[in-house]
Amino acid sequence: MSKFIKPITAAELTAEFMRLKRGSVTRRHFLGVTGLGMAAAVVGGRAGSFVREAHAEDLGTQMSFATWPNYHDPASFEAFTAKTGVAVEVNVFGSNEEMLAKLQAGGTGWDLFVPTNYTISTYAKLDLIDQLDLARLPNYDPTTETARFTNEGIIDGNTYAVPKNWGTTGIASNTSKMKTPVTTWKEFFELAQTEGTGRTMVHDYQLTTIGNALVALGHSFNSVDAAELAKAEELLIKVKPHLFAINSDYQPGMRATDAWLTMCWTNDGAQLNRDMPEIAFTLGKDGGEIWSDFYAIPKSGANKAAGYALLDFLMTPDNAVKEHIANGTPTTDSRVLALLPQEVTSNKIVYPDEASLSPLEFGAAVTLTDPGRAEVMARFKSA
Repeated sequence: MSKFIKPITAAELTAEFMRLKRGSVTRRHFLGVTGLGMAAAVVGGRAGSFVREAHAEDLGTQMSFATWPNYHDPASFEAFTAKTGVAVEVNVFGSNEEMLAKLQAGGTGWDLFVPTNYTISTYAKLDLIDQLDLARLPNYDPTTETARFTNEGIIDGNTYAVPKNWGTTGIASNTSKMKTPVTTWKEFFELAQTEGTGRTMVHDYQLTTIGNALVALGHSFNSVDAAELAKAEELLIKVKPHLFAINSDYQPGMRATDAWLTMCWTNDGAQLNRDMPEIAFTLGKDGGEIWSDFYAIPKSGANKAAGYALLDFLMTPDNAVKEHIANGTPTTDSRVLALLPQEVTSNKIVYPDEASLSPLEFGAAVTLTDPGRAEVMARFKSA
């Protein structure tokens, strides 16, 4: 018996397509909710739809990749499939804690994933990721990378992860709706309870949600001090009734103007401002996060050959530059920077000046597994 697919309206189809294009949902989800799976299967299985490039290793026909919302150009995966014949299943996550829990549970099936700088030492310590064989990555050149954003992939002289890009965590505000400028995290939490009540979003991610609450109170983004965490929890509980949502995939709410104010990563800020110039992106003058994301290969990967092949493909400057233009994140690679158009490199959302970066902190490894922060986030979400 065939499964009944609920009819989808044109508006719903368009919305789901945009989520797929931004990388917020998987291709499988898109095909399932739109009822296009059968048609796609026919097209995808048509003989001659790609020319498979000869490769020294057997790459199989499919692989699994775990990453963040709105973080890739779908055309990159289409080009990889056309080159290799390997279909890429994209799994989207909203926090490093989710990724860690999945890997610790085993059986994720991921062949490649995108962890953040502060998590890599924990993954290596827990033996959840492979030391990389750099000979299998001829398009990676450590001499062209910016050390400020790449050092945490190297542990005891061994490379466990290579950089994807870097960025910041700031504030996105719809200036056509919010009349009061937001320049600090203190102002963010105050406006969430007044002008932005019912229209504000925070991440479903303890590092940034708790971290930014700590900054608003004058503490370190990375604090694990019990008294300081208690104050941050008090602030978050106070703000929660005024929130529109707790969600790391906040672009749909901002684009629909259901939300007017949100915690926001660089790439989302650039994409939103590009498409809706009334959405401004600012960094907190009182602090916040600067980060770098990496590519790593899980120990449990079922198709590591394809994982290496996709990673090398994405590290190729000509491919990487397309990714950076599409997703709006700054590059760590000087080869890619030289290829980017001036309108990207001059964009202050993507490449802020050093004075704006100076108050920001890189996430600390201790925050990933600190039980105090985990408990504060759990109580905040359940309140």
